[in-house]
Amino acid sequence: MKVLRSLIQKHRLSVSLGEIIELDNRWYVTHSGLLQLASRRRCCGIRTYLEPRLSDPVGGRWIFKAIVYKSLRSPGFVGYGDAEPSNVSCFVRGAEMRVAETRAVNRALRKAYGIGLCSVEELGPISNPPKPALTASSSDNVRVQNGSDNGQPRLRDQLCLLVRKFNLDPTQVKAYAADFCGTETLSGASRDLVQSFISHLSASATQNRDALICKLNSYSRREEATL
Repeated sequence: MKVLRSLIQKHRLSVSLGEIIELDNRWYVTHSGLLQLASRRRCCGIRTYLEPRLSDPVGGRWIFKAIVYKSLRSPGFVGYGDAEPSNVSCFVRGAEMRVAETRAVNRALRKAYGIGLCSVEELGPISNPPKPALTASSSDNVRVQNGSDNGQPRLRDQLCLLVRKFNLDPTQVKAYAADFCGTETLSGASRDLVQSFISHLSASATQNRDALICKLNSYSRREEATL
């Protein structure tokens, strides 16, 4: 809490605006928070470079280098970011290039402005790159993508945390969620329905994980029967 208070006072980072969020009882700065900080400090510019020799497009592995210039005479603060299917959220598979660039920018900005907290986008299974996991078709769905208004973790982050915490199959969970919400896909569900499912999933996993696993396995059997 002392570190958090110091960051808020020194850098004017806002919890309510989602510039700092809490996940698994730990505080993390966000990409938007770092960009807002750079804007307030009149950052001169940010350059990003793909590292082709270290990247593997076929394997989905990307490495970027970012340089932050705090002023015209600044020597530049360098940060590297990598992403591949094994270290990104299950909801953003296929967007590894953008994740890598975001992570590089975050590391460079944290170095430039002395931010000791890790950014949430640098985390593996709960990082949140720009590519949305849901397709918005209503104002409710837009809020599902952008997260809550009180700075709490986004709904897909909460869902990913449960998947990781209880070692659940993400594909089965998404199928169960769509069935629970009464929609063909999870993207068609409103924010309230998704939040209700998350609460239900958390309670089910906590009270009787074995029963939940059996329930989730039924969705695999349904898919096999359909095929």
